[in-house]
Amino acid sequence: MALSIAEIHKMLTAPGAPFEIAEVEIRGIKTRVWTNTLPSLRVLFDLSRLHGDKPFLVYENERISFEQHWRRAAHLASALARDFAVRKGDRVAIAMRNFPEWSVAFWAIAAAGGVVVPLNAWWTGEELDYGLRDSGSAVLFADDERAERLAPYLPGLGLRSVVVARARGKVAPGQLRFEEVVGTPGADAKPPDVALDLEDDATIFYTSGTTGRPKGALGTHRNICSNLTSLAFAQVRGALRSGLALPSPTEPQSQSAQLISVPFFHATGCHAILVSNTAFGGKLVMMHKWDPERALELIERERITSFGGVPAMVWQVLESPSFSKRDLSSVTSVGYGGAPAAPELVRRIKEAFPAVSPGNGYGLTETSSVTTYNGGEDYVRKPESCGVPVPVCDVKVVDPKGSALPVGEVGELWIKGPNVVKGYWNNPEATAETFTGGWLHSGDLAKIDEEGFVYIVDRAKDMLIRAGENVYCVEVESVLYDHPAVMDAAVVGIPHRVLGEEVGAVVQVTPSSRVTEDDLRKHVAARLAGFKVPVKIEIRQDPLPRNANGKILKRQLKEELIGTDSSATR
Repeated sequence: MALSIAEIHKMLTAPGAPFEIAEVEIRGIKTRVWTNTLPSLRVLFDLSRLHGDKPFLVYENERISFEQHWRRAAHLASALARDFAVRKGDRVAIAMRNFPEWSVAFWAIAAAGGVVVPLNAWWTGEELDYGLRDSGSAVLFADDERAERLAPYLPGLGLRSVVVARARGKVAPGQLRFEEVVGTPGADAKPPDVALDLEDDATIFYTSGTTGRPKGALGTHRNICSNLTSLAFAQVRGALRSGLALPSPTEPQSQSAQLISVPFFHATGCHAILVSNTAFGGKLVMMHKWDPERALELIERERITSFGGVPAMVWQVLESPSFSKRDLSSVTSVGYGGAPAAPELVRRIKEAFPAVSPGNGYGLTETSSVTTYNGGEDYVRKPESCGVPVPVCDVKVVDPKGSALPVGEVGELWIKGPNVVKGYWNNPEATAETFTGGWLHSGDLAKIDEEGFVYIVDRAKDMLIRAGENVYCVEVESVLYDHPAVMDAAVVGIPHRVLGEEVGAVVQVTPSSRVTEDDLRKHVAARLAGFKVPVKIEIRQDPLPRNANGKILKRQLKEELIGTDSSATR
């Protein structure tokens, strides 16, 4: 008989156990922490060299071993300190799609003591410019496309250097080619000596805010390293809950292989996938862009053991016409998060992969990825839940005054733990609004059942999620308002079975306006990333419905918009 969750937690976190827990004071707040958390990303990076010649990064026909990766990142870290004067605490940005160079840059910045600033590669030039200015980044690593997008803004940014990866032609004057900076380092490559502490700043990940401007979540080495331990704990707990025997630490294990289908600039892609595979010696297979047919090809070719991303991607793989034609016998795990998943998806995964244990988790940029995890038999039993928290995390559901609510009642989910970030970079007002006494106000409406399983019911923040990408309605509305024909605007989510939600809008235009839906879409596309552009815009001459307080009745508008959209929930 499988152990209960409480029994597993007690056994695994006891003094001397692999996941021992202690209580420490972090910024004046008593917090439970993993005793065996690695002290910094630099230590983790150096440990990755122990995986030697095992393949680490696979991109198209390129293969980079752990040793090769370590040498490149170590050499680049040295160049950052020597040639670009990067010192501990300096911000260094990365703006590129998932290339091997993204990982090399990330680990080089961390090893040099810099603060990594991953920027959303889908952002427009204006949005990227904001991220660089707000973070005060000293150096930028960009791919060719992002460098071109930023070209009009770079002269005014005052960057010490711009290093361009995979440049298709000549780089702009003053810019450097990534391969020239890294070169072909030998065995004597060595990163600079930098003393790093668990509470030192490590990352700034941008998350869109309800004010329309992204906020930089400032994460520490403890935040990101704690997440690594939490991921390991969640996997062990899931195995024990399913009655499985844990592998012996003395027996050699075959190398895992993960297909990454989400961007590295997300907490999931970086914290949960890149960092964990670097630590545990997994092979990481990248795609130029997400395509379910290419995913199936790579699963077969690379003997992928784990894939997932957001639920939309799993749906697309399962519904591919070539699904039954591929050898997918290597797959042992299908996991996802970042968006709500239908219980039907669990059933479909179990049908397609009888031996696979599906799972999902819940976390935010502000929680450095994982807070709760639901896997194995627990997920099959409660597919609507995102699971129970890892034991270093506290969760509670509160009313508008911040008072805890009883079991089963819906309120805002608050989270506390060593994974919660310090706050928002250079934004004390937003930090004070979102963090209280160590507790993060998630902005998500949730309930917790008698077993401690968390259920996300709705979002308190005015936000929708399209295929795992957060779209904050006020940001899109602000752009719509900038059009001279628009008098009023409301952005809502249109349900979509695969993507979760798509962006929809209802606008009131001036009486003499001749503006079309296509005109407004082009207007938004010129200002914001493509995933934020509404797929449907309903144009009205009459005022939008509001309540007595003047607030737009978005629920009503959403129902009306869905009623006119024959593709909704397709």
